[in-house]
Formats: sequence, C-alpha cells, structure tokens
Amino acid sequence: MDVFRLTGPSRLRGEVDIRGAKNSVLKLMAASLLAVGRTTITNVPAILDVRIMVQLLIRLGCDVDYDADRGIVSIDVPAEVGIQADYELVRAMRASISVLGPLTARMRAAHVALPGGDAIGSRGLDMHQAGLEALGATVHLDHGYFVAEAPSGLHGTDIVLEFPSVGATENLVMAATLAHGVTTISNAAKEPEIVDICAMLVDMGAQISGIGTADLTITGVGELHPVDHRTVGDRIVAGTYAFGAALSNGDVTVKGVGLELMPNIAIKLRDSGATVDDLGEIELGDGTRGNGFRVIGAERPHAIRVATMPFPGFPTDLQPFVIALNSVSDGVGLLSENLFEARWRFVQEIARLGAKVRVDGNHALISGVNSLSGAEVEASDIRAGAGLVMAGLRAAGITEVSGIDHIERGYENFVSNLRSLGANIERVEKADILSFE
Repeated sequence: MDVFRLTGPSRLRGEVDIRGAKNSVLKLMAASLLAVGRTTITNVPAILDVRIMVQLLIRLGCDVDYDADRGIVSIDVPAEVGIQADYELVRAMRASISVLGPLTARMRAAHVALPGGDAIGSRGLDMHQAGLEALGATVHLDHGYFVAEAPSGLHGTDIVLEFPSVGATENLVMAATLAHGVTTISNAAKEPEIVDICAMLVDMGAQISGIGTADLTITGVGELHPVDHRTVGDRIVAGTYAFGAALSNGDVTVKGVGLELMPNIAIKLRDSGATVDDLGEIELGDGTRGNGFRVIGAERPHAIRVATMPFPGFPTDLQPFVIALNSVSDGVGLLSENLFEARWRFVQEIARLGAKVRVDGNHALISGVNSLSGAEVEASDIRAGAGLVMAGLRAAGITEVSGIDHIERGYENFVSNLRSLGANIERVEKADILSFE
C-alpha cells in the first residue's frame, strides 16, 4: 500500500493555488443532466471524486471529456439518459446521490444505490425522500436502491427542511427547476457551494430567487439549456493550507479563494495569534484573476474554541485542523462537533502523535503540548487524513499516514503542493503485512 511519509518538524512557506470546490463541482456535473447538449465546467480539481463522477455520467449514457491538467470537464447529455446509478460507483462517493434530483425531474424516474463515502457518521436521506415525495414523486427502497418515480412529472410545493442539509437542498433545488409551478424551500442550506449551483442553474434558464438565503423560491420551467460555468474555489482546501500555516509557524499565500467564502475561519485563525491578510483580487496560476489571502502563523498558537455549524458558521470539514492546531497550542482548546458524530475517530489517531484530547459527548477538550512525535497513523476520511498530515508538520521524526486514498478524493497535487511549501513529505510504497499472497 502507499502511504504519505513526513519528516518533521517543518514550516509551510510560499504560495499555493486552489482550484474549484469538490463539494460544488460534483453537484454541477450532476446538474448537467437537466439539459440536453454540451455543458462545460471549468476550474475543476484533479481529484479522484471527479473521476468517479465522470464514470457515473458515462454509465448514464453521457459523453464526457475530462482534461485534468486544464481543469475542464465537458459533458454531452443525450435526450435519453439512463436512470440507474449503480452501487459499484455510488459506494465510493456519497455525492453520487446528487443525480437523484436531476434524473427524477427530467427522466421522471431514478434508481440510485444507497451511497457510501466517508466514515464520519450518519447522514440519512430522510429529507431527500420527504422533499421528493412533497414534489409528487413516489419514493421507496428496493434491494439497496433509492427508487424515485414521478410518471406525471413533479409539481411545485412548499418544503421545510428539518435541518439546513446541503445535500437535500441541492437535490431538491435541482428537481424543482423542472417541476410544474412554484416550489419554496425553507431552512435551506446557504453554503457558497449552494450559491454556485444555483448560479449555474439560473444561467441554464432556471428561475430561482432568494439565492444565498435560507428561503429559496423556484419557479419551474419547461426545459433548461447547457452552459459554460466556472466552479467556485474550494474554501475547505484553502482552510487546510491556512491552518497548516498557523500551526507550523508558517507563511502561506492562498490563491483562488477569498476570505468572503470563509469569514468564521479567518476569525478563528486570528484568535490563534495568526496574521490573516485579505489580498483582494490577484493573478492566479492559470492566468485568470481571483481572490486570495495570506496567513502568517504565530511562533506558538493560542488555544481556540470552535463550534461547528452550518454556513456561515465554522465548517465541520475543518474540525480536524482545529484539533491539530490546539494540540500544539499554548493553553486548552475546545471543539464542539454539532454535525457529524463519528469525526471523533480522528482523535484516536492524532493521540498516537502525542496529542492530549479528551472527548465527552460532542465536545473535545484539547490540552496543548510543546511538540508532537512522529508515528504511524491512519486516515478515516478525507479531512481526517489531511489533518493528520498537517499535524505531522509539528511532529518530531517520521509520521506515516496510511489510507491516503481518502485524502486523494479531495485534494489535488497534495504532496507536490506541500513540498513546494517546504514540507518534507513523499508518497512511498510500503509492504502490507496483512497480505497473504
């Protein structure tokens, strides 16, 4: 198996370019199913999840051209597409469930395998089902498949989400664009990725108001048309490098994401003693222009208190980096996880590096230590894996992170980017002692 091997401690210094958000581009690709013709999406990250979504769309009958180097994916959608998303692909990536809304709306049926994805806790599909049923679909489970059928099409309705679920908001907005009449979604998610998807849908001809708020109104139209769309920058990847700078006493300029997409993150970084400068619009690595910021870490961070919440609150995806930062901070930090219970699996692994973390319910109390020590650790999900790598920057000796397939689902050029910033990291092949071949 391959592992990431770090030799620490080291400091991150330099510039890093961030491309489009994983949590947006996968849903944009699914949204292309709503319109016959060629949709082109740019600023696409070269990550495993994009390749999985490409294969899913091909299985549904689309022709897909994906240029990973240039960050462009073009999707030719035929008049008739398949309606079944097989378990073989869906189990590898939970975002595959996002084809449910578009297929039900345009093809009036969808058979989508129950998804897999990261091991970070329960993320039920109850709100997806209730919303589609309110729109007029019949929904049931059949041999491991989520089956939705609407032979007469969908119709507008009023939907109130129990929780501002990103996935449910996305699926229901996409479905409502082709429904008959007006749909309102109350308590909708407000993440920048939702705004990005709504912006693309509007360009496709959808009628959506209230974008960026908790109350969306969608007036259904007869058909949508294909478009060219640039994906919003990935605020979670940007936050990863920002926290890496803060915990390693580094100096990193992040290009392609502005602080307007991560207000709460900037506040917490400053609370840790880091200097965070908004650079405004700057030239990006691909010759285009976009926003950026710079983070200069303190010699030793101050402990911070964070509670994860839906946007504009602190994102749960950056929870592991808060624990990593607090583990080497001066003082005692507190992390309250309000969204996904199983993210505490990260705590077991960072403890192997010498971190002092005590978990009580949904709270983690982190007592800072002067330094961590290298050890073998395992990634349980995308962000936990990246968090362990960042913690390894402050660990003396060698840290080996296994389960790197998780990390590569969400981070492009991770090793080369970190090496360019000064980290002593490499991807190496390591014998699997449990292999009996």
